[in-house]
Amino acid sequence: MRVVVTGAAGFIGSHVVDALSGAGHEVLAVDAPARSLAPDVARRTWAEVAARPGVVAAEADLAVDELDAVVAADVVVHLAGRPGVRDSWGAGEAIAERDNVRATRRLLAACLDRPAGQRPKVVVASSSSVYGSAGRRPNREDDRLNPASPYAASKVEVERLTGLAAGAGLRTVLLRYFSVYGPRQRPDMAFHRFVEAALHGRPLPVFGDGRNSRSFTHVRDVVAATLAAAAEDLEPGIAVNVGHREHVTVRDAIALLTRALGVRTEIRWETPVAGDATRTWADTTRAEELLGWTATTGLAGGLAEQIAWQRGSRTGDRAMAEGAGVG
Repeated sequence: MRVVVTGAAGFIGSHVVDALSGAGHEVLAVDAPARSLAPDVARRTWAEVAARPGVVAAEADLAVDELDAVVAADVVVHLAGRPGVRDSWGAGEAIAERDNVRATRRLLAACLDRPAGQRPKVVVASSSSVYGSAGRRPNREDDRLNPASPYAASKVEVERLTGLAAGAGLRTVLLRYFSVYGPRQRPDMAFHRFVEAALHGRPLPVFGDGRNSRSFTHVRDVVAATLAAAAEDLEPGIAVNVGHREHVTVRDAIALLTRALGVRTEIRWETPVAGDATRTWADTTRAEELLGWTATTGLAGGLAEQIAWQRGSRTGDRAMAEGAGVG
């Protein structure tokens, strides 16, 4: 099977490429690393992705570049976009619109422009942010959407465009990811920041009072759900939650993290982020029924994996610097 992965230099995308190439699929990895929130990290990951067997890497900006080659596939896993509630305010709103909405609109249009029998199936990444804050029960896919930030609003529009494409004859699936963590997590994301601060003996920077809770979902589970969605014959346009069934407060997650690190840490409480959900909580009934999927990685074990990766990454960076005569 020929699969295109957009956002292949990203956190989730690089893991999806790993899984697909490891399973023997022909993979076209697509990204624009220079547009990443962490360009240096993205370029390094991009080089690693491009070196994998069975992978062809192509730099492309989905918002402006020609997309005929990108959509010539059996499946397109569309993970590219501008993430993050915090960075979507002010000038970030236009960037979220460009990289999420405009890029997705162009990609879907290019898929629909292909002859009917040659159109790829498109798996589109959305976010738990479209729900806003969960109430007294986990969010189900048919709940009313309540975006509270420009980022969340851009993902709601991505979902609307995906639904329109499904109505026009394109096989699409929407995956609403919940708080993904694990090895290769971006430097701006919470657990990455917490681990780095703890390893350097600095206070952990926490937005708000730490009582917000999340359905923290390990990237390995997210990849399994993504590949299952790509393989299953699903109703066009359907949305599926991809999240852990349990929600954990940030305070409790920090306690697990510091225990795994074996350190005592201070916390630096910072101003809450506008539009940040007080609780995300995934109802995964649909994923279980349609994909045979449920998240299996507990937070304690998953954090231990991320910590081991970050420690190894720091050791590798020091070795490279010493080999180059730096520091």
